Amino acid sequence: MSEFRMPSLGADMIEGTLVQWNVKPGDSVKRGDIVAIVGTDKADIEVEVFETGTVERLIAQVGEKLPVGAPIAWIRAAGEAAGPPPAIPAAKPAAPHIHASPLARKLARELGVDLEQIKGTGPHGVIERHDVEEAAKAKPAAAKPAVEVPPPARPAAEPGSGMRRAIAAAMARSNREIPHYYLSTQIDMSKTLRWLEESNRQRTLENRVLPAAVLLKAVAKALVQVPELNGFWVDDQLKTSPSIHLGVAVSLRQGGLMIPAIHSADQLPLEELMRALREMITRTRSGRLRSSDITDSTITVTNLGDLGVETVFGVIYPPQVALVGFGKIVDRPWADNGMLGVRPVLTATLAADHRATDGRRGAQFLEALSALLDEPSQL
Repeated sequence: MSEFRMPSLGADMIEGTLVQWNVKPGDSVKRGDIVAIVGTDKADIEVEVFETGTVERLIAQVGEKLPVGAPIAWIRAAGEAAGPPPAIPAAKPAAPHIHASPLARKLARELGVDLEQIKGTGPHGVIERHDVEEAAKAKPAAAKPAVEVPPPARPAAEPGSGMRRAIAAAMARSNREIPHYYLSTQIDMSKTLRWLEESNRQRTLENRVLPAAVLLKAVAKALVQVPELNGFWVDDQLKTSPSIHLGVAVSLRQGGLMIPAIHSADQLPLEELMRALREMITRTRSGRLRSSDITDSTITVTNLGDLGVETVFGVIYPPQVALVGFGKIVDRPWADNGMLGVRPVLTATLAADHRATDGRRGAQFLEALSALLDEPSQL
């Protein structure tokens, strides 16, 4: 029998709040099942189980805040003989069990709506986004005093302030602990864009591949050649990862960002990687991320080209050892074989941990990236 513990959903996470159980004692579970929802400063995350078996006991109560690594349930592995789970201290009184989607919970916090006062219209009475919106419309306006007195001036609350605190903590740790070095290179994208335009003619509109997916695939392939950038600095040493899980920075409409992962990106055909990117962005912005989406990244990629930024100097997300940045593709003068012309040019940057690699190895990665984008049909 094994403990199911409060997961670490990011290097900056210290504790999490159990928002919802999706299982009860006696339920059978299999690897990958969503068994709980855990709230963090950044979002409510769907937590997966990583073994097949039976839920013996739920230790944590809904609404309880627990440190990372604290046991929250007991799970008996498939084939293991049944028996009483180890004794645990008396549990705190259970908070009211409110069934609501993560997006509904987030919206309720933003609008100041009490979920306990809402009757859900979703499957099995689950409170959904439209239920919260209707409840917000029905809220009576606060009564105004006969003489209206302006409140004391104060700074406006920043949307997603909890997320900003979490991001600030991670970035402060990064600048404090990681000796960054930066490299950049300019890449002629004319072959890539021409090849992409031609290959997209063979695809339906919904299956077309965007340049962002091509860049991700090129990063993954380049990491195969320079694996020292794909991993973590742990216990004062580099631990490279055998798998390449690209963390992609996704900005949120309400402010802040999340960095979910595309798993085994080097193994995905380009069309599948494009589909994974679309689905990942949709899940991120709708508040439906899973724990594996945000805990497995082995390197981060950020692309600010759509915002007009030409060069990105990123900050490494610990304990990773590298971050790749892409800017806007811009028409620039370009000399090739003695001939001067205008080409679409991309600036690619690398932020890397000097404890794990040096500038020469970083330069080899950018050289590999440029060579792959010069032969896009090989991606």
